[in-house]
Amino acid sequence: MQKLTELIEQVVTGLGYELVTVEGSPRGRLLRVFIDIARGVTVDDCETISHQLTRMFEVENIDFDRLEVSSPGLDRPLIRSADFERFAESDIRLRTRVPVGNQRNFTGVLKGLRDGAVIVDTEKGELQVAFDDVEKARLVPKF
Repeated sequence: MQKLTELIEQVVTGLGYELVTVEGSPRGRLLRVFIDIARGVTVDDCETISHQLTRMFEVENIDFDRLEVSSPGLDRPLIRSADFERFAESDIRLRTRVPVGNQRNFTGVLKGLRDGAVIVDTEKGELQVAFDDVEKARLVPKF
């Protein structure tokens, strides 16, 4: 899956988009590709990426049944360290791999990264979690 993700990232970034994540079904029959771009992802963007990836899969002889390309949504996952910088001052939900003070789930305002730790301003004060100890993090949409 790592090589496939690298191939997909080359195509996506080559077209000026950001690859958020790639998900595959257990037998690789379904591929979900989540893309982003600063102006927001449109249906046309998804179609463009889908066509380019389909061509690349044919050339690379990658077998799959279905390809889905979409935006990561308003509750976008934060995966790379750059995501934690880019979305500083956003509301997030964060789950840690190990408990911090008998708790694994936190919500608050993301303050960014400092010395390899994700900083979140929670209602109980500042939380610092080593980047590698973050299991999941997502933006919390504001309506």
